[in-house]
Amino acid sequence: MHLKTIKRIHDAHRDDIANLITRRPVPGPQLDQVDPFLFLNHHGPQTYGPDNSGLPFGPHPHRGFETVTLILQGELMHRDSAGHESVIREGGVQWMTAGSGLTHSELSSDDFKQHGGPLEILQLWINLPSHLKMTPPAYTGLQADAIPIVTASNGLARIHLVSGSLPGHTGPIRSLTGVFMSWVDLQPGAQLEFAELANRNVFLYIVRGSVKIHGQGVPAFTLVEFNDAGDSIALSATDHSTILFGHAEPIGEPVVSHGPFVMNTREEIIQAIHDFQAGKFS
Repeated sequence: MHLKTIKRIHDAHRDDIANLITRRPVPGPQLDQVDPFLFLNHHGPQTYGPDNSGLPFGPHPHRGFETVTLILQGELMHRDSAGHESVIREGGVQWMTAGSGLTHSELSSDDFKQHGGPLEILQLWINLPSHLKMTPPAYTGLQADAIPIVTASNGLARIHLVSGSLPGHTGPIRSLTGVFMSWVDLQPGAQLEFAELANRNVFLYIVRGSVKIHGQGVPAFTLVEFNDAGDSIALSATDHSTILFGHAEPIGEPVVSHGPFVMNTREEIIQAIHDFQAGKFS
């Protein structure tokens, strides 16, 4: 096995949305995407008091990609124009395929707005190739008990396996494009090696704590960009840490985005806007 080397470490820039603490490592000044991973918002961690206004994401459209939302603390209420509705709580996952077009909202439940509590959410946008951009919309919401946890490094690492496979384990989400997605809780001294990464782009974001990757220290709120060569990565935790870890084959197609739409051409963006305005989204 040959280790993938670090190309660059990118800080997440602060970009709060109303009173919601938000950090975004990609897109950023030196990194447009980690094909096919387009965008990451890290909301929180923060604590909402009683009688709060909750999350600010009212109804809005999407087309051409997927959203993966990990609820690390708190809860998230989802509603969409295809009739899906759920409240996913701490440790759960929402995986939405916007595909040909979907309008959804991401809000807080009445209970959370009344009582408050801690909140931390990761939302990742994953691109779809041109032949899947108009696939029918879909949504899966899973609570924590539906996400398998794979222990490693003598119990010092807990891998929450969302999609893809590890030896003896398979995540509950079947990605349209073969995306491996997980988040990993690490205790000090944990050591992990991820293999079979040849010809795949790695998405690795440090949510909290700090880790060492091939001996180089990497702090919280940073994204690690790797060079293409190599087929594995090795990391160790220097304190209690959480990382978002995924990988996928790059799509290698043009990306034209405009707000909530991600397509291959400007003409397709214009069509998406017209279709949404005409009420053609599910």
